[in-house]
Amino acid sequence: MDIRTAPRALALAFMLASGVAAANEALVFQTDFGLKDGAVSAMKGVAFGVDRTLRLYDLTHEIPAYHIWEASYRLYQTLQYWPKGTVFVSVVDPGVGTDRKSVVLKTKSGHYIVSPDNGTLTLVAEHFGIDQVRQIDEKHNRLKGSEKSYTFHGRDVYAYTGARLASGTISYEQVGPKLPAEVVTIPYQAAVAEKDGTLKGTIPILDVQYGNVWSNIDDALLTKAGIDKGDTACIAISQGDVVKYDGKAPYVSSFGDVPEGQPLVYLNSLLQVSVALNMDSFATKYQVESGANWHISLKKCSP
Repeated sequence: MDIRTAPRALALAFMLASGVAAANEALVFQTDFGLKDGAVSAMKGVAFGVDRTLRLYDLTHEIPAYHIWEASYRLYQTLQYWPKGTVFVSVVDPGVGTDRKSVVLKTKSGHYIVSPDNGTLTLVAEHFGIDQVRQIDEKHNRLKGSEKSYTFHGRDVYAYTGARLASGTISYEQVGPKLPAEVVTIPYQAAVAEKDGTLKGTIPILDVQYGNVWSNIDDALLTKAGIDKGDTACIAISQGDVVKYDGKAPYVSSFGDVPEGQPLVYLNSLLQVSVALNMDSFATKYQVESGANWHISLKKCSP
Protein backbone atom coordinates (compact mmCIF):
# COMPACT_ATOMS: atom_id res chain seq x y z
CA MET A 1 0.00 0.00 0.00
CA ASP A 2 1.27 3.49 -0.87
CA ILE A 3 2.24 5.17 2.41
CA ARG A 4 0.74 8.44 1.15
CA THR A 5 -2.74 6.91 0.97
CA ALA A 6 -2.44 4.50 3.88
CA PRO A 7 -3.89 6.77 6.62
CA ARG A 8 -6.96 7.56 4.51
CA ALA A 9 -7.42 3.93 3.46
CA LEU A 10 -7.08 2.70 7.04
CA ALA A 11 -9.58 5.30 8.23
CA LEU A 12 -12.07 4.23 5.56
CA ALA A 13 -11.58 0.57 6.48
CA PHE A 14 -12.22 1.37 10.12
CA MET A 15 -15.35 3.37 9.31
CA LEU A 16 -16.76 0.59 7.15
CA ALA A 17 -15.93 -2.06 9.77
CA SER A 18 -17.63 -0.02 12.49
CA GLY A 19 -20.70 0.68 10.37
CA VAL A 20 -20.04 4.42 9.98
CA ALA A 21 -20.79 5.72 6.46
CA ALA A 22 -17.92 7.42 4.62
CA ALA A 23 -20.21 10.05 3.14
CA ASN A 24 -17.89 12.82 1.89
CA GLU A 25 -20.69 14.90 0.40
CA ALA A 26 -20.21 18.30 -1.22
CA LEU A 27 -20.00 21.25 1.19
CA VAL A 28 -21.35 24.54 -0.17
CA PHE A 29 -20.75 27.90 1.53
CA GLN A 30 -22.86 31.07 1.49
CA THR A 31 -22.15 34.22 3.52
CA ASP A 32 -22.44 38.00 3.55
CA PHE A 33 -18.72 38.27 4.34
CA GLY A 34 -17.41 39.18 0.89
CA LEU A 35 -13.87 38.17 -0.09
CA LYS A 36 -12.02 41.27 1.05
CA ASP A 37 -10.57 39.60 4.15
CA GLY A 38 -9.77 36.14 5.46
CA ALA A 39 -13.15 35.15 6.91
CA VAL A 40 -14.21 32.78 4.12
CA SER A 41 -10.71 31.31 3.91
CA ALA A 42 -10.78 30.64 7.65
CA MET A 43 -14.07 28.74 7.31
CA LYS A 44 -12.66 26.60 4.51
CA GLY A 45 -9.51 25.98 6.54
CA VAL A 46 -11.63 24.67 9.39
CA ALA A 47 -13.47 22.38 6.98
CA PHE A 48 -10.20 21.00 5.58
CA GLY A 49 -9.00 20.52 9.14
CA VAL A 50 -11.88 18.08 9.59
CA ASP A 51 -11.22 16.21 6.32
CA ARG A 52 -8.72 17.21 3.62
CA THR A 53 -10.63 15.24 0.98
CA LEU A 54 -13.79 17.35 1.32
CA ARG A 55 -15.06 19.05 -1.82
CA LEU A 56 -15.73 22.70 -1.00
CA TYR A 57 -17.79 25.02 -3.19
CA ASP A 58 -19.15 28.56 -3.01
CA LEU A 59 -22.77 29.54 -3.55
CA THR A 60 -22.01 33.23 -2.99
CA HIS A 61 -20.27 35.47 -0.48
CA GLU A 62 -21.86 38.63 -1.87
CA ILE A 63 -25.14 38.61 0.05
CA PRO A 64 -25.67 42.24 1.16
CA ALA A 65 -24.68 42.67 4.81
CA TYR A 66 -27.34 41.34 7.21
CA HIS A 67 -29.78 40.60 4.33
CA ILE A 68 -31.37 37.42 5.68
CA TRP A 69 -34.10 37.42 3.05
CA GLU A 70 -31.61 37.34 0.17
CA ALA A 71 -29.76 34.48 1.86
CA SER A 72 -33.05 32.60 1.99
CA TYR A 73 -33.71 33.20 -1.70
CA ARG A 74 -30.24 32.20 -2.90
CA LEU A 75 -30.56 28.87 -1.10
CA TYR A 76 -33.97 28.30 -2.71
CA GLN A 77 -32.59 29.33 -6.12
CA THR A 78 -29.71 26.84 -6.13
CA LEU A 79 -30.45 23.94 -3.76
CA GLN A 80 -32.57 22.02 -6.26
CA TYR A 81 -29.62 21.71 -8.66
CA TRP A 82 -27.32 20.04 -6.11
CA PRO A 83 -27.39 16.28 -5.43
CA LYS A 84 -29.20 14.77 -2.48
CA GLY A 85 -26.89 14.72 0.55
CA THR A 86 -25.22 18.06 -0.22
CA VAL A 87 -24.51 20.12 2.91
CA PHE A 88 -24.96 23.91 2.73
CA VAL A 89 -23.44 26.27 5.28
CA SER A 90 -25.24 29.62 5.19
CA VAL A 91 -23.99 32.40 7.45
CA VAL A 92 -25.92 35.66 7.35
CA ASP A 93 -26.13 36.17 11.06
CA PRO A 94 -26.73 39.68 12.46
CA GLY A 95 -27.78 38.00 15.73
CA VAL A 96 -24.48 36.17 16.21
CA GLY A 97 -23.75 35.61 19.89
CA THR A 98 -27.39 36.03 20.96
CA ASP A 99 -29.90 33.34 21.90
CA ARG A 100 -30.99 32.62 18.32
CA LYS A 101 -30.69 28.90 17.62
CA SER A 102 -27.96 27.29 15.51
CA VAL A 103 -29.55 24.45 13.55
CA VAL A 104 -29.21 21.96 10.73
CA LEU A 105 -32.34 21.59 8.62
CA LYS A 106 -32.78 18.40 6.64
CA THR A 107 -35.19 18.96 3.75
CA LYS A 108 -37.52 16.33 2.39
CA SER A 109 -35.35 16.42 -0.73
CA GLY A 110 -32.43 15.10 1.34
CA HIS A 111 -30.33 18.28 1.53
CA TYR A 112 -28.85 19.75 4.72
CA ILE A 113 -28.58 23.44 5.60
CA VAL A 114 -26.40 24.56 8.53
CA SER A 115 -27.54 28.02 9.55
CA PRO A 116 -28.80 30.29 12.28
CA ASP A 117 -32.56 29.86 12.61
CA ASN A 118 -33.25 33.52 11.88
CA GLY A 119 -35.39 33.44 8.73
CA THR A 120 -32.67 32.15 6.40
CA LEU A 121 -34.54 28.85 6.11
CA THR A 122 -37.87 30.41 5.11
CA LEU A 123 -37.95 29.49 1.43
CA VAL A 124 -36.18 26.12 1.48
CA ALA A 125 -38.53 24.96 4.22
CA GLU A 126 -41.54 26.11 2.21
CA HIS A 127 -40.50 24.78 -1.19
CA PHE A 128 -38.57 21.61 -0.28
CA GLY A 129 -40.26 20.68 2.98
CA ILE A 130 -38.88 19.97 6.45
CA ASP A 131 -37.85 16.41 7.20
CA GLN A 132 -36.14 17.26 10.51
CA VAL A 133 -34.56 20.15 12.38
CA ARG A 134 -31.75 19.58 14.87
CA GLN A 135 -30.08 22.13 17.13
CA ILE A 136 -26.28 22.10 17.01
CA ASP A 137 -24.83 20.75 20.27
CA GLU A 138 -21.83 23.04 20.70
CA LYS A 139 -20.34 20.84 23.43
CA HIS A 140 -19.51 18.32 20.71
CA ASN A 141 -19.79 20.28 17.46
CA ARG A 142 -17.61 23.33 17.95
CA LEU A 143 -14.02 23.99 16.91
CA LYS A 144 -11.71 23.24 19.81
CA GLY A 145 -10.17 26.35 21.34
CA SER A 146 -12.94 28.66 20.09
CA GLU A 147 -15.08 28.60 23.24
CA LYS A 148 -14.32 32.23 24.14
CA SER A 149 -15.23 33.48 20.64
CA TYR A 150 -18.78 34.82 20.34
CA THR A 151 -18.75 36.64 17.00
CA PHE A 152 -17.58 34.11 14.41
CA HIS A 153 -19.92 31.15 14.63
CA GLY A 154 -19.57 30.77 10.87
CA ARG A 155 -16.05 29.47 11.45
CA ASP A 156 -16.31 27.99 14.93
CA VAL A 157 -19.70 26.25 14.74
CA TYR A 158 -21.25 26.21 11.24
CA ALA A 159 -18.22 25.40 9.06
CA TYR A 160 -17.01 22.88 11.63
CA THR A 161 -20.37 21.15 11.98
CA GLY A 162 -21.03 21.25 8.24
CA ALA A 163 -17.65 19.66 7.53
CA ARG A 164 -18.18 16.94 10.13
CA LEU A 165 -21.58 16.14 8.64
CA ALA A 166 -20.45 16.25 4.99
CA SER A 167 -17.39 14.08 5.69
CA GLY A 168 -19.37 11.45 7.59
CA THR A 169 -17.44 12.17 10.79
CA ILE A 170 -20.83 12.53 12.47
CA SER A 171 -24.30 11.38 11.50
CA TYR A 172 -27.20 13.78 11.28
CA GLU A 173 -28.48 12.45 14.60
CA GLN A 174 -25.16 13.44 16.21
CA VAL A 175 -25.61 17.10 15.25
CA GLY A 176 -27.68 17.64 18.37
CA PRO A 177 -31.18 17.35 19.81
CA LYS A 178 -34.18 17.08 17.52
CA LEU A 179 -36.44 20.14 17.47
CA PRO A 180 -40.05 20.56 16.28
CA ALA A 181 -40.26 20.49 12.46
CA GLU A 182 -40.55 24.26 12.11
CA VAL A 183 -38.25 27.23 11.55
CA VAL A 184 -38.36 31.00 11.96
CA THR A 185 -39.92 32.49 8.82
CA ILE A 186 -40.05 35.90 7.19
CA PRO A 187 -43.58 36.92 6.15
CA TYR A 188 -44.01 37.90 2.50
CA GLN A 189 -46.64 38.21 -0.24
CA ALA A 190 -47.20 34.78 -1.73
CA ALA A 191 -47.97 34.76 -5.44
CA VAL A 192 -51.73 34.84 -6.04
CA ALA A 193 -54.18 35.33 -8.89
CA GLU A 194 -57.18 37.47 -8.02
CA LYS A 195 -60.62 37.05 -9.56
CA ASP A 196 -60.20 40.04 -11.88
CA GLY A 197 -57.05 38.51 -13.40
CA THR A 198 -54.57 40.58 -11.41
CA LEU A 199 -51.45 38.71 -10.32
CA LYS A 200 -49.78 39.78 -7.09
CA GLY A 201 -46.44 38.72 -5.67
CA THR A 202 -43.16 39.67 -4.10
CA ILE A 203 -39.89 40.82 -5.65
CA PRO A 204 -37.67 38.33 -3.83
CA ILE A 205 -34.46 39.14 -5.67
CA LEU A 206 -32.84 41.14 -8.46
CA ASP A 207 -30.75 39.77 -11.27
CA VAL A 208 -28.02 41.94 -9.81
CA GLN A 209 -25.61 41.91 -12.73
CA TYR A 210 -28.15 43.30 -15.20
CA GLY A 211 -30.78 44.98 -13.02
CA ASN A 212 -33.67 42.74 -14.04
CA VAL A 213 -36.51 42.45 -11.53
CA TRP A 214 -37.54 38.91 -10.58
CA SER A 215 -40.86 38.01 -8.99
CA ASN A 216 -42.22 34.89 -7.28
CA ILE A 217 -45.12 34.68 -9.79
CA ASP A 218 -44.73 31.50 -11.82
CA ASP A 219 -45.70 30.74 -15.42
CA ALA A 220 -48.78 28.74 -14.34
CA LEU A 221 -50.29 31.86 -12.76
CA LEU A 222 -49.43 33.86 -15.86
CA THR A 223 -51.40 31.36 -17.93
CA LYS A 224 -54.24 31.43 -15.41
CA ALA A 225 -54.46 35.21 -15.81
CA GLY A 226 -54.77 34.79 -19.59
CA ILE A 227 -51.52 36.56 -20.41
CA ASP A 228 -50.00 35.01 -23.54
CA LYS A 229 -46.88 35.81 -25.57
CA GLY A 230 -47.37 39.09 -27.38
CA ASP A 231 -49.91 40.43 -24.87
CA THR A 232 -49.32 43.66 -22.98
CA ALA A 233 -49.18 43.62 -19.18
CA CYS A 234 -49.88 46.57 -16.90
CA ILE A 235 -47.26 46.48 -14.14
CA ALA A 236 -47.15 48.14 -10.72
CA ILE A 237 -44.18 47.87 -8.37
CA SER A 238 -44.19 49.20 -4.82
CA GLN A 239 -42.13 49.25 -1.68
CA GLY A 240 -44.71 48.83 1.03
CA ASP A 241 -47.36 51.38 0.08
CA VAL A 242 -45.03 53.56 -2.01
CA VAL A 243 -45.43 53.03 -5.78
CA LYS A 244 -42.06 52.93 -7.55
CA TYR A 245 -43.20 52.01 -11.05
CA ASP A 246 -46.51 52.03 -12.92
CA GLY A 247 -46.31 51.15 -16.59
CA LYS A 248 -46.83 48.67 -19.42
CA ALA A 249 -44.67 46.11 -21.19
CA PRO A 250 -45.15 43.27 -23.68
CA TYR A 251 -44.81 39.65 -22.56
CA VAL A 252 -42.08 38.20 -24.80
CA SER A 253 -39.59 35.34 -24.88
CA SER A 254 -36.35 37.26 -24.48
CA PHE A 255 -34.68 40.65 -24.34
CA GLY A 256 -34.04 41.07 -28.05
CA ASP A 257 -37.77 40.88 -28.75
CA VAL A 258 -38.11 44.58 -27.87
CA PRO A 259 -36.05 47.60 -28.99
CA GLU A 260 -33.00 48.55 -26.93
CA GLY A 261 -33.95 50.43 -23.78
CA GLN A 262 -37.59 49.29 -23.85
CA PRO A 263 -39.33 47.33 -21.05
CA LEU A 264 -40.41 43.71 -21.32
CA VAL A 265 -42.00 40.94 -19.26
CA TYR A 266 -40.37 37.51 -19.57
CA LEU A 267 -39.87 34.23 -17.69
CA ASN A 268 -36.52 33.93 -15.92
CA SER A 269 -34.46 30.75 -15.54
CA LEU A 270 -36.73 29.56 -12.72
CA LEU A 271 -39.80 30.11 -14.94
CA GLN A 272 -40.96 33.05 -12.86
CA VAL A 273 -42.27 36.37 -14.15
CA SER A 274 -39.61 39.05 -14.46
CA VAL A 275 -39.41 42.61 -15.74
CA ALA A 276 -36.44 44.12 -17.54
CA LEU A 277 -35.16 46.76 -19.92
CA ASN A 278 -33.34 45.50 -23.00
CA MET A 279 -29.66 46.40 -22.60
CA ASP A 280 -30.30 48.53 -19.51
CA SER A 281 -30.97 48.20 -15.77
CA PHE A 282 -34.67 48.36 -14.87
CA ALA A 283 -33.81 48.32 -11.15
CA THR A 284 -31.44 51.27 -11.39
CA LYS A 285 -33.64 53.37 -13.65
CA TYR A 286 -36.73 53.01 -11.45
CA GLN A 287 -34.95 52.59 -8.09
CA VAL A 288 -36.39 49.16 -7.48
CA GLU A 289 -34.92 46.85 -4.86
CA SER A 290 -35.88 43.43 -3.52
CA GLY A 291 -37.07 41.87 -0.30
CA ALA A 292 -40.18 40.74 1.51
CA ASN A 293 -41.58 44.30 1.53
CA TRP A 294 -41.29 44.79 -2.25
CA HIS A 295 -44.45 43.97 -4.20
CA ILE A 296 -45.41 43.57 -7.83
CA SER A 297 -48.74 43.22 -9.61
CA LEU A 298 -49.51 42.43 -13.27
CA LYS A 299 -52.68 42.39 -15.33
CA LYS A 300 -53.41 41.96 -19.01
CA CYS A 301 -54.24 45.31 -20.57
CA SER A 302 -54.39 47.10 -23.89
CA PRO A 303 -51.10 48.25 -25.52
